[in-house]
Amino acid sequence: MNKIQIRKKILRFRKVKNAKNLRIYPKSIFKVLNEKKIKGKILGGYYPYNNEIDIIKILEKFEKKNFLITLPIIKKNSKMNFFHWFTGDPLVINKYGIPEPISDKIRYPDILLVPLVAFDKNFNRIGYGGGFYDRYIKRVRKIKKIFTIGLAYSFQEVKKIPISSHDMKLDYIITEKNN
Repeated sequence: MNKIQIRKKILRFRKVKNAKNLRIYPKSIFKVLNEKKIKGKILGGYYPYNNEIDIIKILEKFEKKNFLITLPIIKKNSKMNFFHWFTGDPLVINKYGIPEPISDKIRYPDILLVPLVAFDKNFNRIGYGGGFYDRYIKRVRKIKKIFTIGLAYSFQEVKKIPISSHDMKLDYIITEKNN
């Protein structure tokens, strides 16, 4: 299957799958960070959209442990940056229907939690097809070291993701099964 076919299939399945009781816990992420000896206190998150893993409680837990939380804002030129956000602060809805922070403080995350549509065992991912995360990760890796963790339901795993030269592999993927 090509990326478009995989994306359609998984998004359709994710929509009908009752995944409300499937969770990823903050301790799973802390465990990975400790095992990999990842340092840094700036966490890039996302606001859950379109049946993605809900990470709001995870962001709150990291904030309580003195991490600076950031969320993405997509600019008119389709460029994505991450901006400081306190959990509970108001958000605005962008043209894609995704909540974004109201901030002008760009921050470059040390750790980036990445939503995805599908993934394979080699840490390749498919998103919604806009390339926002691929471009962002590539750009930030030129500035600093960033550790990327994909968050997904286990049923989003496929045998093989077709990759292109612009696709950025993740460093790790966590599902509800490796909690």
